[in-house]
Amino acid sequence: MIREVGAIYRNGRCRFTVWAPAARSVELIILSPKETVTVMEPGRDGYWSKEEEALPGTRYLYRINGQSPRPDPASFYQPEGVHGPSGVVDHSDFKWTDSGWSNIPLARMIVYELHTATFTPVGTFAACAERLPDLAAFGINTIEIMPVAQFPGSRNWGYDGACPFAVQNSYGGPNGLKELVNACHRMGIAIILDVVYNHLGPEGNYLSEYAPYFTSKYQTPWGDAVNFDDAYSDGVRNYFI
Repeated sequence: MIREVGAIYRNGRCRFTVWAPAARSVELIILSPKETVTVMEPGRDGYWSKEEEALPGTRYLYRINGQSPRPDPASFYQPEGVHGPSGVVDHSDFKWTDSGWSNIPLARMIVYELHTATFTPVGTFAACAERLPDLAAFGINTIEIMPVAQFPGSRNWGYDGACPFAVQNSYGGPNGLKELVNACHRMGIAIILDVVYNHLGPEGNYLSEYAPYFTSKYQTPWGDAVNFDDAYSDGVRNYFI
């Protein structure tokens, strides 16, 4: 069974769930609109959870065993970057306009690999959307967005992302990416997202403070490998799924 992780907002309430199998205690620290500290409830297989009346935009952190507060490893949004608090996102509130979209067959795709930060001087999803007519004029019918998982700084190749669930704040965050998808589909352009699931960048990577996300069983050019087949790997695989 796949377990939801992160801050899942539904119908005015938010369920916070984090995987920390070796933790003795986990606290949810809500920073806005009013700062509160709540002890989370342990559950099966090392998952801790708590339901709160936290609205979209609420910023929060977790504290494991009384140590320094850290962002959510499954954060959907890091409005202040990889070291700052996580933000609650209401994914159901976005207005998709592409219900009539039918994807382009792979054999017909003409793909343009696009780096959000350098494709335009502004370096945002919104600025990329303004340039879509130029790509269409060249015959491009598919764009492949280089990784946009939250990374340190404001412009980056994206291959050292630290928060795989969060869309880069300086590019426009999760809603900015959704608007780009809408814009692409309005023009008949497919969109592919390049993702990195075999390693994470070092700065802002707090996963090891939560759980054994990495293993020394294998070594990579970036250090210990992601733990897909060692002890506790079920939780790691659940996280990426």
